[in-house]
Amino acid sequence: MRSLTQLREDARVIFDAGLRAVDPAELVKRQVRNQNGVLEIAGRHYDLSKYRDLYVVGAGKASGRIASAIEEIMGESLRAGIVIVKYGHSVPLERVKIVEAGHPVPDEAGVSATKEIVALLSQAGEDDLVLCLLSGGGSALLSCPAENLTLRDKQVMTRLLLDCGAAIQEINAIRKHISKVKGGRLAQLAYPATVVSLILSDVVGDPIESIASGPTGPDGTTFLDCWGIIERYGLVERIPATVRDLLERGIKGKVAETAKPNDRIFEKVQNVIVGNNRTALSAAKHQAEELGYHALVLSSFVESEAREAALFHAAIAKEILSTENPVRRPACVISGGETTVAIRGDGKGGRNQEFALAAAIEIQGTESVAILSAGTDGTDGPTDAAGGIVDGTTIQRGKSRGLDPSDYLNRNDSYHFLQVVGDLLITGPTLTNVMDLRVILAT
Repeated sequence: MRSLTQLREDARVIFDAGLRAVDPAELVKRQVRNQNGVLEIAGRHYDLSKYRDLYVVGAGKASGRIASAIEEIMGESLRAGIVIVKYGHSVPLERVKIVEAGHPVPDEAGVSATKEIVALLSQAGEDDLVLCLLSGGGSALLSCPAENLTLRDKQVMTRLLLDCGAAIQEINAIRKHISKVKGGRLAQLAYPATVVSLILSDVVGDPIESIASGPTGPDGTTFLDCWGIIERYGLVERIPATVRDLLERGIKGKVAETAKPNDRIFEKVQNVIVGNNRTALSAAKHQAEELGYHALVLSSFVESEAREAALFHAAIAKEILSTENPVRRPACVISGGETTVAIRGDGKGGRNQEFALAAAIEIQGTESVAILSAGTDGTDGPTDAAGGIVDGTTIQRGKSRGLDPSDYLNRNDSYHFLQVVGDLLITGPTLTNVMDLRVILAT
């Protein structure tokens, strides 16, 4: 039987293998090739001699790394470019301008940089090629409020939607309808130029319309859908009056909808998923097997509330110890996706830390289980942690220091509990983003 120390070390090694597999630059190089002036992207060919200029735009936590690969591939062919990344996620670039901005709540830096992107695309014509680099975080970073809305309106809406526990697809549906650039509108701005989007997915199932709120993809949601989301979470009386007015006018057909699948602009758009959560899970599974574990990828579609997901994963660990199902010991069960948290308290944490604390409560006293839950972007909520690694001693270590784990969980204060017991997982910015990765080890 492996020691808890070894289990915790193995969990981190497995997680790191998943991270390496989703390095945005390496993923792009597998999909994009420049062969003697002919750009091959996911099976399509673009003869650069037929284009006047090549532009690069983008937004997301990983867009800087994607841009570095594009600079290497394209060289002097690039005409101009700008990408927007989260604060602390810059990388050295030579031809593409990189701007840091606010996430998950948009700020003025993001609005200003987005206006630069809009201005750049206004120069693009029918004979130009636009490469759009998108990843998770793009929804907040690529920010240009719709008519009559202010940045403050968008900030209020973002906080309300994040705190109420809405799913990312619901949040992005509203983001698209209060923006000038989301929901296919960036493609509209670039038209009639040819647009190719290279997308690192951070949404379950990889729907183009949801990743970064779908700037270059058709949108299947409507103003009426947005109003239903507002009602579902009891936000009707809390949203800004300007947003309420926009949604009501949109429902009545007085405001143009987002770009729909039959729009002719999409005849000149290619959207390419370069990597996703499953890419990371597969690499993590391979690493676990190399370490001698019987490994199983449970699902990349986990989207439930963090505490509920933690109870289920802890139950799997207990089942393995009892019956060696669904996989024999030494066992490694891996899952992905992205859970949610409904904010009820005034504490500090994130979905992965909340998952970790809830799981720790369930496995307390267990001698041969370790559970890791972390965001592949290195950021979990408004903290410096990516998540946490817990085991059967986590709760007792907390209680020995006078901490009540249930109280910390109820106050959404998982960060401070895990910090005290030394179970936070801190990676710093990883410059990638494919949702979360969870590892259960049981021996």
